[in-house]
Amino acid sequence: MKCILMNKNVEVLIAEYDTATSVFTRIYEVKDINYAPYILKSFYIKNDINDTPFRTNLSEWFKKRGIPSWRDKLDLLLHRLNITAPYEILDKAFGLSLSDQYWLKPYDSNISYDDINFFDNDFDYAEFMEASLSINSKPITKETSLKTPNNTTDGMLKKAWIIENGIRYLLKGGYKNEVLQPFNEVLASEICERLGFNHVEYTIDTYKDIVVSKCPCFITKDTELVTCYQIRNDMRRHDNLEDYEEYIKKLEEHNIKNAREKVENMFILDFLIMNEDRHLNNFGIIRDVNTLKWLDVAPIFDNGQSLNIEYYDEDEVHISGNGRFFYEVKPFDDIIKVVKNIKRIDISKLDGIVEWFDDLLHKYQDITKISDKRIERICILLNRQINKLKKLYDIN
Repeated sequence: MKCILMNKNVEVLIAEYDTATSVFTRIYEVKDINYAPYILKSFYIKNDINDTPFRTNLSEWFKKRGIPSWRDKLDLLLHRLNITAPYEILDKAFGLSLSDQYWLKPYDSNISYDDINFFDNDFDYAEFMEASLSINSKPITKETSLKTPNNTTDGMLKKAWIIENGIRYLLKGGYKNEVLQPFNEVLASEICERLGFNHVEYTIDTYKDIVVSKCPCFITKDTELVTCYQIRNDMRRHDNLEDYEEYIKKLEEHNIKNAREKVENMFILDFLIMNEDRHLNNFGIIRDVNTLKWLDVAPIFDNGQSLNIEYYDEDEVHISGNGRFFYEVKPFDDIIKVVKNIKRIDISKLDGIVEWFDDLLHKYQDITKISDKRIERICILLNRQINKLKKLYDIN
């Protein structure tokens, strides 16, 4: 299929796309590399567009827009969607996403971005939501169920985009038999609200037989999320701390105000909730797709893998834990050291949050079946982290 890779209304490049393999087999012309996905610019050489790495990385970028192979219960989801692999539905809705404005326009087609984008146009999400989130679901029956932004969702958790009162919300469940992730998202949101950190607001909701987290889309039809991974891709790699400083410098060069403090806020939150999964694709910046201006650090999002949920033991409150600092797994006690001035936050605003979280976990206990003992252990762990941060505050 001959197509045009578009960024909203701007033609990026003209290429041949093989729908059977989800691979770009030929690039005919690059129209405007500046509007290409940020990660592709570092691979672009004007007279080499059909040689590796540019064409290969174009295909890899597009494939990674789809549902990943490590999605929880992927085989069951594929069965319910009546497909054999996620890439089969990647171009069903022109490759559109709710994280950016890139899409594939069939060559010689008159279709426009305004006709098809999911920010303005509704989509049929009911069957996909049930196929993804429900314990019991039948295979989908409507072709329109495969023409949604749910085709381009990343991550391991079961999830689905929905529309309520015109607002696009993302629902996320837990991983395998774990049910704490949605509550961790809401806890992170509450901590950020109290401390004044820019964040995505998460709430708890229920869908049929499970508890899910629910958050509004933080991208608009005029913006995109550019992750730290994409930004770091075209910068020389050194050690973690040096790369971190280089990343902060890059943000400041693009006139993002208080860039360091905003990134530090994320690491403060990770310390408090012991977030083990702060990889380079779940933080970054917001870019204007029309002007390409870097607008701000992205609000804090994706905090579910926290409070030692993967290693929980009924008989032990874990004393230590490791998080992620750029490419390295490091103790939280080391990661927090990158915060230059902990006294700029008012830690007293966290008073009472342990009791608040305890109440939240008990409120949904009939559905989650989390034991009283485990809730107690989780709250002890949270309280410990808050007290450790207070001690650091007093020392500095």
